[in-house]
Amino acid sequence: MTDLTKLTIAEAREGLKNKDYTSLELTDAFIKNIETANESLNAYVTVTADKARDMAKASDAKLAKGEGGALEGIPLGIKDLFATQGVHTQACSHILDGFKPAYESTVTSNLWADGAVMLGKLNMDEFAMGSSNETSYYGPVINPWRKKGSNQDLVPGGSSGGSAAAVAARMCMGATATDTGGSIRQPAAFTGTVGIKPTYGRCSRWGVVAFASSLDQAGPIAHTVRDSAIMLKSMASVDAKDTTSVDLPVPDYEAAIGKSVKGLKIGIPAEYRLEGMPAEIEALWQKGIDWLKDAGAEIVDIAMPHTKYALPAYYIVAPAEASSNLARYDGVRYGLRVPGKDIVEMYENTRAEGFGEEVKRRILIGTYVLSAGYYDAYYLKAQKVRTLIKRDFDLAWENGVDAILTPATPSAAFGVADQDLHSDPVKMYLNDIFTVTVNMAGLPGISVPAGLDNNGLPLGLQLIGKPFEESTLFQVGQVIEDAAGSFAPEKWW
Repeated sequence: MTDLTKLTIAEAREGLKNKDYTSLELTDAFIKNIETANESLNAYVTVTADKARDMAKASDAKLAKGEGGALEGIPLGIKDLFATQGVHTQACSHILDGFKPAYESTVTSNLWADGAVMLGKLNMDEFAMGSSNETSYYGPVINPWRKKGSNQDLVPGGSSGGSAAAVAARMCMGATATDTGGSIRQPAAFTGTVGIKPTYGRCSRWGVVAFASSLDQAGPIAHTVRDSAIMLKSMASVDAKDTTSVDLPVPDYEAAIGKSVKGLKIGIPAEYRLEGMPAEIEALWQKGIDWLKDAGAEIVDIAMPHTKYALPAYYIVAPAEASSNLARYDGVRYGLRVPGKDIVEMYENTRAEGFGEEVKRRILIGTYVLSAGYYDAYYLKAQKVRTLIKRDFDLAWENGVDAILTPATPSAAFGVADQDLHSDPVKMYLNDIFTVTVNMAGLPGISVPAGLDNNGLPLGLQLIGKPFEESTLFQVGQVIEDAAGSFAPEKWW
């Protein structure tokens, strides 16, 4: 039998329907891969092998009757930010020690309703705060990719580093992830996988541990554009428990794949050509432009003058919302509790010990920008800048642009414990330079693997779309995937 873990979701779906193998065989193949690889890669913080096998058996029973949902029998990994009933849900933070929710997030409920199988919970940056998956209480995730001829451990990007690494290393067929400022697209680019952040409101945020409520959005990471489309169709829904979720029909995203892009207008924003941008990122971008032009798309230059303010505005808005959202973690009702002489000291001790350095930094920044003397100077101003960023995109759509093509990241994956980045948080934050505008404007964005750099590491291209037009991103993304081919890391673990 072929290696079942090498299959895409689309291929596995057909094989299960044709009874070429069972969901239990498929699930066991992935559990075996996790047992082999997780010690080296640290992608999973908990593995639910027994639960996975039970779910797979239930799927096999359905498939035997010719029944089954869109993801029947497909083994997936779940980011530790999604509440999973009775299973470890700690946002990879010490402060949520031992927390196992009595409820299920809407996104994971949707996946289980469609027949998906849960392999376990995936590592991530603590409370989704980070660009390298090094802020996790459970230690860093290691990227399955390595530079040619090097043994150096590289980061998989963040915050959904566990999701991206697990998909790239064939430890699941696809994974849930979340994106607040690039946390789906940047890890996807660093690991040669496909990641889409849907439009704000496309997926319910209920049961997803909150970081910045006006920016957070769930989405999938998978091997191919088609697999991402299949997963997003199951994940997306309106939800009475989340008033920011949108009551719009969820399209059949897969139907967009393979459609011609002839006549589509693709915008190229000059403002994304950064000073000091590596030549290979510039060359990759040009390659993407040429591929789309060859496929019949019309390439147009567009202006997005407020792009340069996106990163500073994001790092005011996101920490402000985080400081408010994280105020609930106090050691009283659940999670870690560190005793003190009175309740105030207990709060202080619990939060001091429970939160990691990066989370503390962002809570402090957020509390500062929301404080009485600074609210107008910082938070209010950042929200006004956000409106201007959204207006830049609106003008592009009004001028007939169908999608925008940019690089996904300013570089390929960097080393774990890179001192240059760790000594200067702002340098680390610059990893989000191409991705934060999409969150600030609430738009959909996809990262598609587009090539390898000089060291043999994957690089991604980003497509940004109009609100709720993810179908266009899958349509155009497929052209890039077809032109670039597929990439897989060489197994060293």
